[in-house]
Amino acid sequence: MTEPMVRIRGLRKSFGTKEVLCGIDMDVQAGSVMCIIGPSGSGKSTLLSCINHLERIDGGRMWVGGELVGYRERAGKLYELPERKVAKMRARIGMVFQQFNLFPHMTALQNIIEAPIRVKRQPPAEARAKAMVLLERVGLADRAAAFPSQLSGGQQQRVAIARALAMEPQLMLFDEPTSALDPELVGEVLAVMRDLAATGMTMMVVTHELSFAREVGDDLVFMADGLIMERGSPRTVLANPREPRTREFLSRVL
Repeated sequence: MTEPMVRIRGLRKSFGTKEVLCGIDMDVQAGSVMCIIGPSGSGKSTLLSCINHLERIDGGRMWVGGELVGYRERAGKLYELPERKVAKMRARIGMVFQQFNLFPHMTALQNIIEAPIRVKRQPPAEARAKAMVLLERVGLADRAAAFPSQLSGGQQQRVAIARALAMEPQLMLFDEPTSALDPELVGEVLAVMRDLAATGMTMMVVTHELSFAREVGDDLVFMADGLIMERGSPRTVLANPREPRTREFLSRVL
């Protein structure tokens, strides 16, 4: 069996005295889509932030593409990597947040080319050409010169996805990417994510969109209280959950 794209063992994370991740073990196979559901406060977003080393971990190990995330290990102890090496690692992991986090003073095109030019040292002309291809892919080629304030929420999120893809990541993390959108704009973002999944991109998606999880997901994880309570195929878990905590949650959201 090939090495998983993401391998997590014994992951722990606390904020003060509250442990929000209580020993997570997880594998995500390359080219698969894992959807993560669960109540607010269950640790879903923190899990993604740890994978991208936006949060320091308190225990365990994580690997992306076979590389230890955020640390080097010597004699069984972890030592945090310098920021320069963390940034290089993070460039291989795209992340899309609930809020779009676009630079308001930059156009859609400028938002997309900023990191490739600054981090990857891509020539500006090459970065712009690739950015236009990505804008075409997310259906916004005609909005390249628009500023975020001139775009709808759905359009801003599609630009944010294009911005993440511009770094040519191995893995894409989505943290409830449609939760800040008006209902009529959700579909346009999910359509881009469906297209991305169809190309074989490895994706981890924290979502409340259960129909998307059922249709697109290869695996579904239900988290509560910092633990993985249940995991299986999305259709099986959503139709016939084994665990009482999963059944209780689904009864409230389905």
